[in-house]
Amino acid sequence: MAIAENRQVAAAKLSKGDFKALSFNEKNGYLKTVAANEKMELILSDPDAKRLTASLEPQEFFWAVKEIGETDALELLQLASAEQRVFILDMELWEGSVYSEEKALQWLSYFVECGESAVHDLVKHIDFDMLQLLLGRELVVGGGIGDQSADEERLAEYDRTLDGVFYLNFKNPKHSQLIGSFLSMLIKLDNQLYTALLEGVKGDVDIELEEECLRFRNGRLEDLGFPPLDEALSIYARVSPDNFQLQADKALRPAAEEGHLMPIGAGDDTLLFRALAIAGDPTLLQELNYLVNSALVAEGNAFHDPESMVGVMQRVLGYLNIALERLAPGDEQKAATIVSGEELKRLFQLGYSIVLELKSAAQKIEVADYASGKLLGGLKAKRPRFYRGLDPDGVDGYREFKDLSDVSRAAELLVQLQQ
Repeated sequence: MAIAENRQVAAAKLSKGDFKALSFNEKNGYLKTVAANEKMELILSDPDAKRLTASLEPQEFFWAVKEIGETDALELLQLASAEQRVFILDMELWEGSVYSEEKALQWLSYFVECGESAVHDLVKHIDFDMLQLLLGRELVVGGGIGDQSADEERLAEYDRTLDGVFYLNFKNPKHSQLIGSFLSMLIKLDNQLYTALLEGVKGDVDIELEEECLRFRNGRLEDLGFPPLDEALSIYARVSPDNFQLQADKALRPAAEEGHLMPIGAGDDTLLFRALAIAGDPTLLQELNYLVNSALVAEGNAFHDPESMVGVMQRVLGYLNIALERLAPGDEQKAATIVSGEELKRLFQLGYSIVLELKSAAQKIEVADYASGKLLGGLKAKRPRFYRGLDPDGVDGYREFKDLSDVSRAAELLVQLQQ
C-alpha cells in the first residue's frame, strides 16, 4: 500500500461496530493502520479474535505487545499463535549473544498466567534445547527412569517430586513456585516431553547448549528479515561525505514475505517520505524495514524497550533524510530517483557520517555551563544525539537527528564554542 493511502485509511477511524462489519481481509488491513492499544481493543471485541490475532505478523504482534505493555496485553497473549510466541522469546531472551535467565523466567510467568492451552501450544513448538536450557538453570534433578542410583537418590533430600520418579531441587527458591507450576502443567499436558526434559537436565548445562539455542534462534530471525550481527553492524561503516559518489547499483536483498518488526508509517513530512511516495515502489519499504531491523540488531538491547526501538527507527529515518537533503536539496524528483537506484544502506552511512563530523568536532571542546555541556554530551555519545534544548519547546533531553537543519544548528553552536 502506498504511503498516501496509509494516511487516508488511518484518518478514517472506525467504531467497534463498524469494524465488526468489515470482511476479514478488510479488518486485517485496518488493524495495520491503528495504534497498538486500539488494535487490541478491536481484536478482543471481535467474534473472530483468535484468527485476527494469528493473522498479525510475528513482528507486528511483538511490537503491539511491547507498546501496550506485557501485563496489560495478557488477553492478547492468550490468543497468540505458537509462531508469535516463539518470536517473542527469540526477541526477548537474548542480550546480544547472551541468554537472559531473568527474561526467560519473566516470559514463562506470562505464558503460565495465560493458562494450560498457551503453555501446551508453546512447548509443542519451542526448541527442546531451549526448554532444557531454561530448566537446567533452575533445577537439580535426581532419580529418573532406569537410574541405577535411584534408591540412593530417593533417600537424599529434595524439595519436590511430581511423580515419584524424578526428584527436584530448586536452585533459586524464589522461582520455585513458577517452575513448579510450569512442570505441573507439563507433566499433565505432555508426560513424554516432561520425562525427556528432566532426563536431559540431569546432565550439566554447558555453553554448547546455549550456543546451539542461539544458532537456531538466529536462523529463525534471518528467515524473518533480521541480519546476523556482523552484517547489522556494517551499516555504521563511515564514509567521506565530501567524496561520496552515487553508485545507482541497487541490488535489493531478497527478504522474507513476513515484512518487518516495526510499523513504519508515513512519518513526518520529510524529503525522505515524499521521495518514497513519488517512487511508489513497495520494495523500497521492504528495504527500509530491513535497514531498521539491521539497526535494531546492531543495538542489541533495543528490542527490550519500546522507547529504544522507536529511537532506533527515528535514527534510521533521520540519517536517510539527512543524506537525501545533502544530495538533492529541495528536489523531490531527484530524491525519488536516488532512493530508487541507490542502496538505502549507503545513504544511511552517508547521513551517519555527516553527523559523526559533529561528534569529532565536539570531542575537541570542553565547557562548564549546563546547556553547552548537554549539547556536547549528546554529540559525544556513541550514537550522537540532538539536544532538545535547541528546539522551540526547549525540552531538556535528547532526540535523534531529523534533517540538515539539525546538523547546521549544532555545527553553528560548535563554532561559537570553539571561539
